[in-house]
Amino acid sequence: MISLSKFLKESQWNQVVALLLLLLLFAIGAVPGYLTGKWQWKQPPPITSLKALKHIRNSGLTIPGWGTVEQVQQQIGEQKWSLQVIKKQDSQTQAVLLLLPQNGPMDQPEVEWTEIEGWGKLRWRKWDVAQYRGARFTVKQPRESQVEARFFRAVTQQDTFAVLQWYAVPQGGNPSPLRWFVADQLAQWGKQRVPWVGVSILIPMEPLGQVEKMWPLAESIGQTVQGALMTDSLPSN
Repeated sequence: MISLSKFLKESQWNQVVALLLLLLLFAIGAVPGYLTGKWQWKQPPPITSLKALKHIRNSGLTIPGWGTVEQVQQQIGEQKWSLQVIKKQDSQTQAVLLLLPQNGPMDQPEVEWTEIEGWGKLRWRKWDVAQYRGARFTVKQPRESQVEARFFRAVTQQDTFAVLQWYAVPQGGNPSPLRWFVADQLAQWGKQRVPWVGVSILIPMEPLGQVEKMWPLAESIGQTVQGALMTDSLPSN
């Protein structure tokens, strides 16, 4: 667990680093590409795991220790997500898992969190966010990686949820599209790509309760989902 003030400071520093990396990319690559007419981003390398990513949208994700109660394609904004209700084995604990896998070599994360909020308001007629903070957790398998995420409480007319959101990539995850963009541009110079999956986990909780009480469960589900994605759909290059 980290404090909001600390997370904001770290996020600001991460943004500065990301911008510096962008400038470096243009310095070392943009000029030669412009002179030769071979712009790397016009014809990016293929996504080698694209078939596995598309399978998520159709069939959901196999999650160790959890079973699938229901799985459908859900239109959220302009894109189709996998909506999967999961239930922990030998328990009554359930959660809603929303996954948006990359759909093609030109597809990139943009405004998914805003679209989730709009979908929540449309579905439940209310989506009030409170107790927001940045979160961080570590995944041990199939390889150790760090994930930064958004963690908050969402109150609707019917239910209250603890919500955990991030973009999953082969080496971890982050809720910022800019972080993915920089990593993907760097990878393209080596003829590789950084595939991604948008993850939004909704965990039912007591009405208007304290979301921090849900963190151990949210962290555990987040670790399991990230590990499953890295194993099945986001292999390391």
